[in-house]
Amino acid sequence: MIKIRLQRRGRKKRPIHHIVVADSRSPRDGRIIEDLGRFDNVTPKNQVNLNEERAIHWLKQGAQPSDTVRSILKDQGIMYKMHLMRWGKSEEEIEEALAEWRERREEKADKEPSKQERQQAILEAEEREYQKQLKKKAEEAAKEKAKQEALASDDDEEEAKAEAKDEEAADDTEEATETAEEAVEAEAATQEEANEEEQEAAAEPEVEEETTEEEAQEDEGAETEEEPEKEAAEETSDEEEVKAEVEEEPAEEDEASEEKAEGQTSTDMLAKEAIDHIENTPLDELEGFVTDDEDRVTVQRAWEEKQEG
Repeated sequence: MIKIRLQRRGRKKRPIHHIVVADSRSPRDGRIIEDLGRFDNVTPKNQVNLNEERAIHWLKQGAQPSDTVRSILKDQGIMYKMHLMRWGKSEEEIEEALAEWRERREEKADKEPSKQERQQAILEAEEREYQKQLKKKAEEAAKEKAKQEALASDDDEEEAKAEAKDEEAADDTEEATETAEEAVEAEAATQEEANEEEQEAAAEPEVEEETTEEEAQEDEGAETEEEPEKEAAEETSDEEEVKAEVEEEPAEEDEASEEKAEGQTSTDMLAKEAIDHIENTPLDELEGFVTDDEDRVTVQRAWEEKQEG
């Protein structure tokens, strides 16, 4: 059986297909009977250069076109012309019918978007989807952050309550110890006074009472002086801890920003930004930039073109 089919020629990633007549038993790139033209599907307009008379001749001889070649012949109007010829139409009628058919096809082509317009539409759709995903991720991150802050505030409140309880317990313990010490001192003082009263004359108790009052005032003054010193020491230690925390936070933020900048991939950018980065960056510096998770057609196409050179 004789077939009209395509024969691949050209070079790697830049094929040019020949439209040939060959025996169906011959291999794809084997011996042919006649070369009818060329078909270039790499260019935007899918250019076709075809010998129409010889194609009609082989169709009349019973040659069977492949599916791809049949589509090409339909697009060129050859199959429609063969149909009119089988119906016995004259040359003038065939030309008029073909002229009307071409006009309708041109009108339809004007309404349909071009390849560039379709590409732009795909890019815009990818941009919208990417923005939608970024918005969703930002909302989830905000919710998680609010949740963490709420948990942290609860923990801080519990810690503050525990510290307050500890301070109260410590104050109570200090007061109890101070009271016990005062009681012991008072008993010792009274005992000493009693002993002195027995040894000394009855006129001296007035002097001893004055001395005991002075000692009590001195003890109270010493206690009041110790308390402000403790409070001042606690305030200075708290201020030093706050300063240390404030100094540590910027360092941690800088380290996080540096790690984020170094580990950035194409999925973290808009499609236009990723394409510009691929075009303006040397190939050896783009290793790992386009990941397996990248499903945007435009970014993948820019990456393939960059690898081809």
